[in-house]
Amino acid sequence: MRFSSILPVTGAFGAAAILSLGAAAIGASAIQNTSKSAVAAQLELEGFDWAEVEADGLQVILTGNAPNEAAQLAAQRAAGHVVDAARVINVMAIAEQDEVPAPRFSIEILRNDQGISLIGLVPSNWDRENFIATLEKATKVSVTDLLEHADYDTPETWGAVMGFGADAIEQLPRSKISLSADKVTITALADSKEQKARLERILQSDTPLGVTSEIDISSPRPVITPFTARFLIDEEGARFDACTAETPQGHARLLAAAKALGEEDPTCVVGLGAPSTSWASAVEAGMRAVKELGGGSVTFTDADVSLIAPEGTTTSVIDRIAGDLEASMPEEFSLHTSVPASAEATDAEDELEFIALRSPEGQVQLRGRVVDERNRSATEALAGAAFGAQAVYSAVRVDENLPRNWSLRVLTSIDVLSQLTQGSVTVTNDNIVVRGQTGDPAAKTEITGLLSSRLGETENFDIDVEYMRKLDPILNLPTPQKCVDAANAAIDSGKIIFAPGSTDLDSSADNTLDRIAKALENCENMEIEVGGHTDSQGGEGMNQQLSQARANSVVNALIARRVLGVKLSSKGYGESEPIADNGSEEGREANRRIAFKLIDTDAPVDEDPTANTQDENEEEDE
Repeated sequence: MRFSSILPVTGAFGAAAILSLGAAAIGASAIQNTSKSAVAAQLELEGFDWAEVEADGLQVILTGNAPNEAAQLAAQRAAGHVVDAARVINVMAIAEQDEVPAPRFSIEILRNDQGISLIGLVPSNWDRENFIATLEKATKVSVTDLLEHADYDTPETWGAVMGFGADAIEQLPRSKISLSADKVTITALADSKEQKARLERILQSDTPLGVTSEIDISSPRPVITPFTARFLIDEEGARFDACTAETPQGHARLLAAAKALGEEDPTCVVGLGAPSTSWASAVEAGMRAVKELGGGSVTFTDADVSLIAPEGTTTSVIDRIAGDLEASMPEEFSLHTSVPASAEATDAEDELEFIALRSPEGQVQLRGRVVDERNRSATEALAGAAFGAQAVYSAVRVDENLPRNWSLRVLTSIDVLSQLTQGSVTVTNDNIVVRGQTGDPAAKTEITGLLSSRLGETENFDIDVEYMRKLDPILNLPTPQKCVDAANAAIDSGKIIFAPGSTDLDSSADNTLDRIAKALENCENMEIEVGGHTDSQGGEGMNQQLSQARANSVVNALIARRVLGVKLSSKGYGESEPIADNGSEEGREANRRIAFKLIDTDAPVDEDPTANTQDENEEEDE
């Protein structure tokens, strides 16, 4: 065959081969692009937007930084749902993981007569053996260690909180104390109301700074003897002069009955010593009898009941109502009834009277009549023993024509006066009137019991004694100056920060404001000024306005924290009262401050130049 005939055939085959290769290349490119687009769309649909897709022929390559290993594998599986899993090449990296946060370390300390148990999670590098040894030494009981540990840094306040917990558990033999770096919760039992108040006061004051506390200490109900209740209705309305209840249910029942009969805000003491399990129902029946009589009083002294009808009540009415009352009470109660005789008009000068008065300063005056010299000496001696001989002034006179039992009633009036912080007891021919104020919430009950037990169930007496929380010695409420000092001390331990040239409180001031609110929580009916001060930078007028606005902000923040018992006012002093040299940055920083002081007092509040400094930003323009 000649060469000229072979050449066309060879050319045809070559052209076909070239066309085949081109078609194959085009097909592979199309498959590559299609696979890449489909996989990318699927990954985006499933939320793996951090993954990147590349294609190399039939292979699909996944790159990018996966947030974790689980996400990496999930993205690979998602791509394998679109193309053959064998074609998926995983070269994704895993992003660097943040350090696992430390767990919340805490200890729960349980103490009873059998010993102490420790439960919780503590840092590994904390000296728990020393803590346990401290507990055993302080309490003289065995300690069961059920603590787990973890290898993380010890919180900054951990040591202070553990020291507080060790001190607290030593004082609380029946308690549960939960301790963490930022919170202390205490549940415990005390032996008495006085011990409860003392422990709460000590524990609240010893709580480490920056740590919140919840303290719930309960005390047993007091033993009341005699168990007393007295309800009356007169021209002033219906009211309890004294009220005791044997159970919380009885307490609620008596308060509801008093409100139904017209007393707006009745009070009652829950205690032990009731002569009957039906005490509340018996007292309630007596209250209804007084209501039906239209006035008078009913007095319960243990199981003795005295029903005194209003003046002028007929025998038939008192017999009917007393009969119904006696039938409704348990058998152990004994009822006595009486109707006061009509009053006879007498001149004021001839009124038979003995008065014992006690001033707010503790001075006592005795005036009026006594039976004889012996009774005068006994009365003055009893008053001297109760109030101090130097505090008693006596101006009594002898009158031998006094009613029977006058001496006993006079001596009883001295004991009644000792229950009052200030007030008076007036003894007349047919009545004993008690007026005054006290810091003991149970004083009215004690006075009623004292008069009834000594003078008899039929004795007529009128008690108007007001409980004043600020006079309660158990609460140990702070003086106004102590309140101010405590508020300023709270600022010493933390700064109140404002944004530069702003009146907005920075969130970092929250802890300090919380401490101030806690310091003022028992400061009732006190007038305290919140003063704002600036340095001398900026205009004088602008500084005054800025300091006033900032003082207003602090007052509003304290009101938001329910500091409602204190009468807070704000005043801006601007740059007028510097406590340091405005020529230095340190001095200017000291002058930018919030300070508390009493209103209407001449005693200045101490201001340490290094205290009460407000970091209102080093570069603020005042």
